[in-house]
Amino acid sequence: MRDGSLTYVVCYDIPDDRRRSHLAKCLDSFGGRVQWSVFEAFLTRPLFDNLLARIGEIINPATDSVSIYPLCASCAEKSVFLGLADREERPGRETVFIV
Repeated sequence: MRDGSLTYVVCYDIPDDRRRSHLAKCLDSFGGRVQWSVFEAFLTRPLFDNLLARIGEIINPATDSVSIYPLCASCAEKSVFLGLADREERPGRETVFIV
């Protein structure tokens, strides 16, 4: 996108219940959950930088694992969704009505 927005897939493995819940709430404020420990977010670069800082404040680098995968617009368009995932609204693909 022109403004540098990309779709990001964020997945994590965090053994501590409290930190895991805290991270899920944080990620939910940036995007949407697509699996228990997988989120998608459509973010500008400043929002992405903000997300990285917030994740860094929440996780314990010695025990927690977070992976973030950027999807360019072309790659995002080629994504395949099967079953219930095919019917879910995706971040950045919402229908907007301007009146």
